[in-house]
Amino acid sequence: MPIRRNTASPDVQLGQQLFESAGCESCHKTQVKTAQRPDRPALSGQLIHPYTDLLLHDMGEGLADNRPEYLANGREWRTPPLWGIGYTQEVNGHTYFLHDGRARNLMEAVLWHGGEAESAKQKVLGMDKTQREALMAFLNSL
Repeated sequence: MPIRRNTASPDVQLGQQLFESAGCESCHKTQVKTAQRPDRPALSGQLIHPYTDLLLHDMGEGLADNRPEYLANGREWRTPPLWGIGYTQEVNGHTYFLHDGRARNLMEAVLWHGGEAESAKQKVLGMDKTQREALMAFLNSL
């Protein structure tokens, strides 16, 4: 798991509160406990912070490609883990996000959310500039 950065920053702490109050945590779970596996004791019962539920969610018409894939219909996407997302520029040399790279940065990725995430997106749209910057500081700390 990538190490979080700047966790003591007031902006990052505010951003985390805004992330939770906007409802982002309903899909991007901050804590998940791994299953108990007798054959994998080192991995069993570990508390991890992937910022995902790894489930399929209807993300709305804006992200729909209308191409079913296995159990997912053309509007559903698996919630990607956000851990390490703040390292995207450093590791990949770009900040393109979403399944097809259409979002040029994290805020654009948030604004493409729809469907089950529409309410969270609307809360982000209702934030002032300082709050949006704090939210981005939090995401970049992951």
